[in-house]
Amino acid sequence: MVDPTIASAKTTLFILVDNTFQGYLVRCYILWKVIITMRIFLDTADTEIINQHLLSGMIDGVTTNPTLMVKSGKCPDDVYQELVDMGLPDISMEVGGNALEMIEEGRRLANKFGKAATIKVPCTPDGLWVCKELAKDLIRVNVTLIFSAAQAILAAKSNATYVSPFIGRLDDNSVAGLEVVRSIAEVYRVKNVRTKILAASLRDVYKVTRAFYNGADIVTMPPAVFEKMYKHVLTDAGLEIFNKNLEEIANATHS
Repeated sequence: MVDPTIASAKTTLFILVDNTFQGYLVRCYILWKVIITMRIFLDTADTEIINQHLLSGMIDGVTTNPTLMVKSGKCPDDVYQELVDMGLPDISMEVGGNALEMIEEGRRLANKFGKAATIKVPCTPDGLWVCKELAKDLIRVNVTLIFSAAQAILAAKSNATYVSPFIGRLDDNSVAGLEVVRSIAEVYRVKNVRTKILAASLRDVYKVTRAFYNGADIVTMPPAVFEKMYKHVLTDAGLEIFNKNLEEIANATHS
């Protein structure tokens, strides 16, 4: 959902400065703002599938975790390197262990993979300390396993780049995951917080749409869910009719 303030500014500024170089810069800025308000990440370590979808131009990044790495059957560093070689600009790389182990591994990954590396830490006292320390080095940090607005507040105070509320897991425990996203978004809006909301544990297209509607800046999902975003029964029906009509036109033209 485009910020109404941006939409209003777009109309006003285009009228005021449309024919100037300043107007050109304003239009570029507005386009940039609109694009970055809805980013889509894939939640997988399957590099073949990631590469297929990257070619669509729709994918802005990837999130991984130890479970996905085990499923891939590859060494994590090998997966990260493949993704970097594909040109992915934002890859969440999860670290574990105690605070010192996490910060050491986080710095190693950031040094090895550069600007593509986003270090993923849990929302624990150790994880948030690591987040604050890595942020001092201008390393992006994704604080994961967020299940409440209170946790998101602590993550923001730790200078997290992203917080990842787990919508599906909240729903599994009789808590409205989308409401947690909305609560975080509202707190961040009121306090003008720069930390972005990366909605995770999304299991269907409806929740993807509603996550954006409730204020998420980014959504991450399994490839299967992303593929379903293209689909609608009425699109399929309409396409079948159009293709049939096109065939009739072609046959009439060549007869």
